[in-house]
Amino acid sequence: MEYISALSKNISHICFMAKLDQFFEREIILENERARLSPLSQDQFGELSKVAFEPGLWRLSTTKIKKPEDLENYITTALEERANGQSYPFLIFDKQMGRVAGSTRYGAISFPNKRLEIGWTWLHPSFHGSGLNKSCKFLLLKFAFEELRINRVELKTDVLNWQSRKAMLKLGAVQEGIFRKHMVTDTGRVRNSIYFSFTNEDWPGLKQTVFADI
Repeated sequence: MEYISALSKNISHICFMAKLDQFFEREIILENERARLSPLSQDQFGELSKVAFEPGLWRLSTTKIKKPEDLENYITTALEERANGQSYPFLIFDKQMGRVAGSTRYGAISFPNKRLEIGWTWLHPSFHGSGLNKSCKFLLLKFAFEELRINRVELKTDVLNWQSRKAMLKLGAVQEGIFRKHMVTDTGRVRNSIYFSFTNEDWPGLKQTVFADI
């Protein structure tokens, strides 16, 4: 009986790992009443160009999108990362307002360690404070913990980005620490990054409290 149980668990684990191996080939669409996240593609350039050139979006970002070529390169790089198994980028569509709002992605993915990062998130300022970001984070966290069975979801931001830091704490993320001289931005500034996280043990409680209204 124990042998059969162990064999069943082993088969289940093998099937689950095979599912993860196909993760980057899947067309993943995450959706609720407010937001729709769909795989980023090159043909979405036109829609993204309507929201991507707001200077304030990139003030504290390691990336700068000032002109069409920058956005083209941004999309191309994101798609190359997906093809190489590094990240999975999404287009953000606000169903309430009926238009594209920005982009986000899963990155720093390590399935053997059951860990990934949610980041590279940007929304046009007209969507800030609207609740869209919270809806997107709920979809991404729910899929990560309940479908991918991830143990840990990381978030990071520039230590100077107080707006982002406050937003992460408001969502229930745990502040962990500062990585000094962590990154170099496009302007050459050496950035300190601050890390936050959610774990699979945190998720059930957050789902019933912070995200109870979604």
